[in-house]
Amino acid sequence: MAQVKLEIGGRSFMVTCQDGEEDHLTKLSTMVSEKAAEAGDPAGLTESRMLLFTSLLLADELHSANKADKSAAIAPATPAPTSGGADEKSIAALEKLADRAESLANSLEA
Repeated sequence: MAQVKLEIGGRSFMVTCQDGEEDHLTKLSTMVSEKAAEAGDPAGLTESRMLLFTSLLLADELHSANKADKSAAIAPATPAPTSGGADEKSIAALEKLADRAESLANSLEA
C-alpha cells in the first residue's frame, strides 16, 4: 500500500491507496482542491464545512454531467455542428453550472 500526501483547500491529508494509484489520486485531489477554492475562503471555513461545500459542488457537477449524458442518450442522433455551436453549448452549460454553484454557496452562507 502506498501513502500519498494531498493538499486540499490549504490543508494536508495523508491517505493510503493501492500501489500504482498515486498519480490518479493526486489528479483527483487537484480537482477537489479546485472545487474547494470555489467553495470559499478556506480561512473562513472549518475543515468539515469546506469539505461539505466542496462535496456539494462536485456532486452538483456530477449530477449535471449525468443529466446531460441521459439527455444525449435519449436525443436523436444529429450531425456534429460545423460552426461554434458545440462551444456555445459548452459555455452555456458552464455558465449555468456556475450560476447554480453560486446560488448554492449564497444559500449556504445565509
